Amino acid sequence: MTEPSFPRQFARTRRFRLGTPRRFAVSPGGGAVTFIRTGAGDDPVERLWILDVATGEERLVADPATLEADGEVPEEEKIRRERGREQSGGIVAYATDAAARVAAFALAGRLYTVALDDPAAVPAELDVPGPVVDPRPDPSGTRVAYVAGGALRVVELDGTGGRTLAAPDGDEVVYGLAEHIAAEEMGRDRGFWWSPDGSRLLVARVDDAELERWYISDPADPAAPPRRMAYPQAGKANSDVTLWLVGLDGSRVAVTWDREAFEYVVSVLWGTSLLVTVQSRDQRTARVLRVDPGTGATTVVREDRDPAWVEIVRGTPALTGSGALVWAADSEDTRRLLVDGEPVTPPGLQVGEVLSTDGDTVLFAATDEPTERHLWTYSTEGGLRRVTTSPGVYEGVLGAGTLVVAARSLDHDGVLVDVRREGRRVAVIASLAEKPLLTPRVALMRAGERELRTAVLLPSWHVPGAGRLPVLMAPYGGPATQLVVAARTWWTLVAQWFAEQGFAVVVADGRGTPNRGPAWERTVWGDLATPVLEDQVAALHSAAERHPDLDLSRVGIRGWSFGGFLAALAVLRRPDVFHAAVAGAPPTDQSLYDTYWKERFLGHPDVHPDVYRRTSLIDDAPNLTRPLMLIQGLADDNVVAAHTLRLSAALTAAGRPHTVLPLTGVTHMVSQDAVAENLLHLELDFLKRSLGM
Repeated sequence: MTEPSFPRQFARTRRFRLGTPRRFAVSPGGGAVTFIRTGAGDDPVERLWILDVATGEERLVADPATLEADGEVPEEEKIRRERGREQSGGIVAYATDAAARVAAFALAGRLYTVALDDPAAVPAELDVPGPVVDPRPDPSGTRVAYVAGGALRVVELDGTGGRTLAAPDGDEVVYGLAEHIAAEEMGRDRGFWWSPDGSRLLVARVDDAELERWYISDPADPAAPPRRMAYPQAGKANSDVTLWLVGLDGSRVAVTWDREAFEYVVSVLWGTSLLVTVQSRDQRTARVLRVDPGTGATTVVREDRDPAWVEIVRGTPALTGSGALVWAADSEDTRRLLVDGEPVTPPGLQVGEVLSTDGDTVLFAATDEPTERHLWTYSTEGGLRRVTTSPGVYEGVLGAGTLVVAARSLDHDGVLVDVRREGRRVAVIASLAEKPLLTPRVALMRAGERELRTAVLLPSWHVPGAGRLPVLMAPYGGPATQLVVAARTWWTLVAQWFAEQGFAVVVADGRGTPNRGPAWERTVWGDLATPVLEDQVAALHSAAERHPDLDLSRVGIRGWSFGGFLAALAVLRRPDVFHAAVAGAPPTDQSLYDTYWKERFLGHPDVHPDVYRRTSLIDDAPNLTRPLMLIQGLADDNVVAAHTLRLSAALTAAGRPHTVLPLTGVTHMVSQDAVAENLLHLELDFLKRSLGM
């Protein structure tokens, strides 16, 4: 029998995500918690579960294996999953009514509902036109709205009364789904919202007619036609997004605002008020609008401006039970929580996300140390209170006094989930994730004058002073993503595996990464290359001072997405420091990425073409003197294959040898088990050969 290997375990557990409970929802009375979880650590099929808070007992609510939902996942659902980097199958999403009595979900494009308050209930399929995408019950639990064929439809819970509320009125129009940049960059993954009384819906109409047309093909199957996609390329047109108030009788009222000045619809909240957050194309101005549900007219509730960009915190705006607006804004180099316009968090505590409101209590995540993310609450009665204290990274949901806390730390594997009432643990939600075959040995440090949060991982068998170790830098290193945290994560496991192969692995979060304050994030505005590369060099040298066994004459670097860009950038611009690189899905030509993300940091390419060119890698091709492996998924619709192919063409034209590893059928996330497993081996072999190991 073949001995199990970490790369194989890493691949078949989908980065140890399988078996981990997630997508928690607390019932209005606080007595039940709904969630999804696969059946085991190597089972890729998500199931719907419910926890009885009083007894601590879990109950399986819906199992795809018993529903005989055969068939392909609809293309629209595949795209939604890709935008969310979803690697599981089965019930990957669900929605409930306001009382949490009914849940709705889709399987293979078919619509199912199930009663959550009846232990004997079994899921029922509703016979409706499909394929069904994103079904959501109304607040009263009497009907379900969903998207099919680009139309928003509704059906009664007993399967009767099915009808179309909004049908596409153009070849490139869809109703009720999020456009590409909303789902990929803004964190808005939906396109319709029920009114609190269930009498109407707010629906997004997305018209992609003016977008660029790109084509994703499969070179391994020349007979297969390419997939045509509308892409919002930097400097080009965005999707035309409008909002409509749609009644159950199909009546429609347009929501009106200055769409020419504010073309981005960032978020929607329909609670005691209907609030819509919009943002200007340059992202320097954002407004929270209150919508009149009767007329569609809007009034400005709040406006924020910033000379670089306005950062809109996930979960905002929110409303407390008394109707106070919950928002987050930057002041004194701190992202602070605001309630009714007043800051309620102190300078230095960086607010990262608003997670829940429970009456007048706000649950949010914040950090005063970048490697840790803690849960906090604020209420007018109780003031500001820290909920979690031990070093780690925490997620949470609060409802009716029931708090679900999901914890990661350096002291344990995976996620530990406990349910609390009045500050006391009353139940635990089990994780079925596999125990990793290795244990990461993470040493956190502050590197250099900028105190760059840095992690160093050495081989478990290494004895200090017994020999020099080649170095492997493994950064992401860019906006929106942190790797250096006080928790065992999938990346720390991969880093430790490389360490066991003989490397000293160094990971650094430089300028532009989150949770160091607004000024830190904005240092990359206008230049996504120079500061991030300088910080990797600084962290490397600082780590070598702390750990003398690091051999700076043999330094490799590997990364994916922005980390792939950073890896290629390192060997192209600093070959004196970096001696080999593996660059996975690197955005080499900044003008080939989307509007919202690139224009945020680099401005409009027509106004700042020099900035785009300086931050791209194509002109650097003649400078390559070190071994470089480029890895590219050919089905990637986020960082498309043209990025890698353009750099490869420039390298070839300059006579610079390099390696290109094309991955057939692979998107921006490597979800195929065999590819994910063997990719680690191929990267390791390349790095060992290139560094003379």
